[in-house]
Amino acid sequence: MEAVIQNTRNLEQYGLKNTKANWNLDGETLQKITLEKEMGVETDNGTLAIKTGKFTGRSPKDRFLVKDAYTKDKVWWGRINKPISPEHFDQLETEIKNYLSGKEVYVRDAAVCADPQYTMNVRVVTEYPWSNFFVKNMFLRLSEAELENFEEDWLVLCAPGYEAKNPKEFGIIAGNFSILNFTKKIALVGGSAYTGEIKKGIFSALNLILPVEKNVLPMHCSANVGEEGDTAIFFGLSGTGKTTLSADPKRKLIGDDEHGWTAENTIFNFEGGCYAKVIDLTEEKEPDIYRAIKPGALLENIVFKKGTKEVDFFDSTITQNTRVSYPIDHIDNIQVPSYASNPKNIFFLTCDAFGVLPPVSKLTPGQAAYHFISGYTAKVAGTEAGITEPVPSFSACFGEPFMPLHPTKYAEMLSKKMTEAGVNVWLINTGWSGGPYGVGSRIKLKYTRAMISAILEGQLADVDFESHPIFGLHMPKYCPGVPSEILDPMNTWLQKGAYISKAIQLAHSFHINFDKFASEASDEILNGGPLIDSHHTLADHF
Repeated sequence: MEAVIQNTRNLEQYGLKNTKANWNLDGETLQKITLEKEMGVETDNGTLAIKTGKFTGRSPKDRFLVKDAYTKDKVWWGRINKPISPEHFDQLETEIKNYLSGKEVYVRDAAVCADPQYTMNVRVVTEYPWSNFFVKNMFLRLSEAELENFEEDWLVLCAPGYEAKNPKEFGIIAGNFSILNFTKKIALVGGSAYTGEIKKGIFSALNLILPVEKNVLPMHCSANVGEEGDTAIFFGLSGTGKTTLSADPKRKLIGDDEHGWTAENTIFNFEGGCYAKVIDLTEEKEPDIYRAIKPGALLENIVFKKGTKEVDFFDSTITQNTRVSYPIDHIDNIQVPSYASNPKNIFFLTCDAFGVLPPVSKLTPGQAAYHFISGYTAKVAGTEAGITEPVPSFSACFGEPFMPLHPTKYAEMLSKKMTEAGVNVWLINTGWSGGPYGVGSRIKLKYTRAMISAILEGQLADVDFESHPIFGLHMPKYCPGVPSEILDPMNTWLQKGAYISKAIQLAHSFHINFDKFASEASDEILNGGPLIDSHHTLADHF
């Protein structure tokens, strides 16, 4: 139930003076204000569309964590987790508060983490009405009774219009920034209107708080649950099929992006909505997302067909990263509330554009941890300027930009939980077969769906497996609904020598990437990697 409008409170307790605070406005009102302020337009079906300005995606180089007594020995400091001093944070906090003072602002009281044992209250103050609309869509919406006694655990201050004039004086790189302070429990977003900074800021906070304080594994994944109560988890980077494959008419969607795994073996959604890419979207390809784009949703950085208010989903003039946010109940087949127990299968999705990895393989606990830490997929030609052939891409834990702890901490938690719960872990290649990108062809979606269905229905429990000679992965010899000849990728290549050469090349990429984690990894994890490295010869395997 949506909350009533409350305009009576002020924000002076936070140092925001003389603000006109619009508190917990409903979506319809926020849309109306956005249109009145000429900050957005309506599409032909009444959906609000806005532009986020200079930033159409996150800015990882401008993300900082306050380094203090709480974080200094916990965080994996470096390129991803850059430190900022408490003093510099205090200066920027004061700057943002002074900037917002005297303005009309929008306040949203919401929560994250659907499992009541782990729910965290978040109060978000935004400069723009549509930023508040996004938070309403993406975080858990509270009842009037819950709002009446609301006390926040975290405060988010979002001021896209503020830009630091002398960034170096504040210990930052540019005028925009996204900063977490775990001691004050405050997130600052300044200089960027990209709404994903709010979502990913709180996700990053949970990625430290949950494992350190609650023994909960945070995961960048989608999840669904079957009629028998068996839960499946889908990890994967952009373009690997995480959203597509977790949308299954036979199973209820728990969530599409961010989840926790508790000591009680419950899988819970962090969010109350979905934030989906819409580039090249069609109703045929992604019916759930397509149909969710209706009043109550928020489109970002899309382009209209000339002379109309009809969205051209194929137009990337503004950005490839066109997006929509919508409440999860815009999807029909969902789990209510957004959590379930009994995790049975985990899928690591990778789009291997080299055509090396099997379309489906079963992982040992050591291999699962190794591939989880690696977070492999491949970028193909056309995805980024200058890419003309496949390039390996690794993102630790399938979500490195949002992980404050060392990746091995999350991997060890995953190994422990999967062993205790008796979970099977599978590597699914949604990429190429019969050769690399440009030579082979993309594995058919119907085959990938058949593999996942066979696993979920227990049909691979009794089939024979064989070991991949270079990666050591366990490949089934038979899978219902899938041609047996594609199950061993070497069979699909015309030249076996070319396959072996490409597989060794990819194995080396894995080893090189893993070097930075090796000192913290256990022997079991290290032994989960490809069997061939610079010290081995082909004769060891053939």
